[in-house]
Order: sequence, then C-alpha cells, then structure tokens
Amino acid sequence: MALHKSTEPPPLSPTHCYTQILSQHGEGCVLPFYGHSTTLFCRRWPMITTVLLLLLSALVYVFWPSDPMVEVVRLRLNKIRIHTLPIINIDLSLYVTLKVRNLDVYSMNFRSLDVAVKYRGKRLGHVRSDHGRVRALGSSYVDAEIDLRGISVMSDVVSLLEDLGRGTVPFDTVTEVSGKLGLLFFGLPLKAKLSCEVLVNTHNQTIVRQTCYPAR
Repeated sequence: MALHKSTEPPPLSPTHCYTQILSQHGEGCVLPFYGHSTTLFCRRWPMITTVLLLLLSALVYVFWPSDPMVEVVRLRLNKIRIHTLPIINIDLSLYVTLKVRNLDVYSMNFRSLDVAVKYRGKRLGHVRSDHGRVRALGSSYVDAEIDLRGISVMSDVVSLLEDLGRGTVPFDTVTEVSGKLGLLFFGLPLKAKLSCEVLVNTHNQTIVRQTCYPAR
C-alpha cells in the first residue's frame, strides 16, 4: 500500500527566520532567511508576542483579587441621655449603615464585619455584624446599632456637649471585614481594614464629610 506524503509545509517557528551559511574561512554565521512565508511569519511574530502579553496582563488585572470598599452611608444619633449622678456621664446610641462594594468578578462571602467607633481618638465601643454575601461587581448594605454607655471622662463629656451644641460631631470608624472570595470551586481568603473620619450633622442626621483610607 502506497503512503501519500503530505504536501503541506511544517509549521514555522522563530528559528526558521534564520539560516546558517559558511564564510570563506569556513566559519559559520547566521543570516536572515527571506522566504516569502517565512518572512511574513518573522514580521508578524513580534506583534503576536505583544498581543499575547497584553492579553495575559489584562486577564491578570481583571482576575486579581482586590479588597472590598466599605463606606459609611449613614451614622445617626438615636438616643442621647445625660446622667448627673453619681458623676456626669453620657449614654449614646448610634445607628450605622455601611455599604460594602465588591470590586471583583467573583462573589464575596464575609463571615464577620466589625465596626468600632472612636470619638476624638478614644474608642467608645464596637458592634459585630453577621455573615453576608455580595455578588460579583455588586454592593450590599449592612445595618448595625451601637450602644455607648457611660462616657464619663470629663474632657470627653465637655467636648461632646460642645459639638452637640454646634450641631456637628466628628467620629472615627474602623471597619474590619473577613471572609472569602468565591472563585469557581475555590475560596480565596479575604481580610480588609478601613478607617473613616466622619463628620455628622446632628440637626438633620446626615454625613457632612467623610474621608476613608486603608488601615493597618
């Protein structure tokens, strides 16, 4: 039985772009080989390599995990109670609404979301939220209520009363998120911490100014 040989040329590689010839002194040197199809391949090879590298860089940029964005969208003073006996102290109740944004192309499941509130550098209290889920490139809102009882340091009481009289109270919030990013059948660990400086208008219960930055 006769075998038919294929008439198609073998695929080209970058090594086909060059050929070796002998010089007059018997030394070998490499010069470009200018066949029609080989020349076309050699001209296109750098462009193909550049396109592949750009495509790989784009895929890494899209699928590389990033920290979620957490923003305080509401910080409302629910209750304020001033006690004069046995010492002057203040009970405060805050209602906090957080917006958690997932910037990745896969879903995010957080096990816990802890929010701590500070006033003029001193921690007043914190609250921990239950687990939740945020879809890919989506956002979710988390509500929490913080009861701060017995603010009794005289300097803090005087400063808080002065701020309440002016109608604006500055708070600092520190939010910690821990969970996993869902990628197919795998779960990538997630942990982020964000600090925000929030100025609250006590007359209309709105946020006047907010500055957030990653915390360590």
